[in-house]
Amino acid sequence: MKQENLTLTLSNLVSESRNLDSMSLDQMSSLQIVRLMNDEDKKVPLAIERCLPQIALAVEKIAIAFQNGGRLIYIGAGTSGRLGVLDASECPPTFGVSSDIVRGIIAGGKQAICSPVEGAEDNQQAAIDDLQRISLSDSDVLVGIAASGRTPYVLSGLKYAKKCGAFTVAISSNPESAMAKIADVEITTLVGAEVLTGSSRLKSGTAQKLVLNMLTTASMVLIGKCYQNLMVDVQASNQKLVARAISIVMQATDCTEKVAELALEQANYHAKTAILMLLTGETYQRAVDLLKENQGNLQKTLQRE
Repeated sequence: MKQENLTLTLSNLVSESRNLDSMSLDQMSSLQIVRLMNDEDKKVPLAIERCLPQIALAVEKIAIAFQNGGRLIYIGAGTSGRLGVLDASECPPTFGVSSDIVRGIIAGGKQAICSPVEGAEDNQQAAIDDLQRISLSDSDVLVGIAASGRTPYVLSGLKYAKKCGAFTVAISSNPESAMAKIADVEITTLVGAEVLTGSSRLKSGTAQKLVLNMLTTASMVLIGKCYQNLMVDVQASNQKLVARAISIVMQATDCTEKVAELALEQANYHAKTAILMLLTGETYQRAVDLLKENQGNLQKTLQRE
C-alpha cells in the first residue's frame, strides 16, 4: 500500500483518532494524567460487554477444537502478538496442558517479543510460513489479534487459515475492519481513542488481554480443567505452586494440610487426582483410570461414582 493511502487509512481508524479529553495531556500534572487514564480504562470492560455473545461463541469453538485434538493459535504483531504469546505461555502451568495446545505466534519471531523487528508486521508471506511451520489444520482455531484490524501479517494469516479450513476469530478495536470481514467470528472492542494518540498498547491492548483471558480460561473450564472454581490441573513445578496445590486439595476436600501433602505425594503432585483419591477412597491408579474415562473432568467423575 502506498504511503499516502496508508496515511489516509490510518486517519480513518478509531484507534488512531485523537481523544478530545487528552488534548492538553502535555500540560497535565501526574495526578491528572493517571486520573484521565483510569477514567479511560473504565470504558474497556463496557466495550467488552457488548462483545460477550461473540466471545462465548469463540470459546465454544475452541473447546470443541481441544476435545477433537485441535489447538488454539494466536497470531499478531507488536503488542498484539506479545499478548498472544503471554496468554499462551500461561496455559501449561495453569491448566496442565502441553505447550502445543495453545500457541502464540508473533510477527518477527522470538526476537520480536522483546524488541521491534523492522517490517515484520507487513510481511504477508511470513505469516503463511509461520503457520505452515506448525502445520495449521482444519482441527485448529486461529485467533488474529490487531487493534487496527488491518495488519498485513495478521490478515494474511487469517486468509491462509480459511484456506486450511481452520475456524477463525478476529480481535480488533475498529468497526468493519478488514480482519472482521474475513473471520468466522468478529470480536470488535470499541474502546475509543487512546489517551496518547495511536498508542494501541493502552485501552486496545487492555481489551485484548481481557478477551484472551476469557478465551483460554472459559474454554479450559468447559473441557474440565477446573473443579468448582479451583485450578486442579495446576503444575506444581516450584515451591509456590506446590503450596498452591496443597491449598487446592485442602479446599476441595476439607482435609488438613498434612493429609493434602500425603495425597499429593501419592498422586505425583497432581491435585485433581489427589482430590479424587481423598473424596472416593480410590487408589492412585484407579483414580487415574476414572479421570481418563471421563476425559479428565473431575465433576463428572464424582457424579458417576
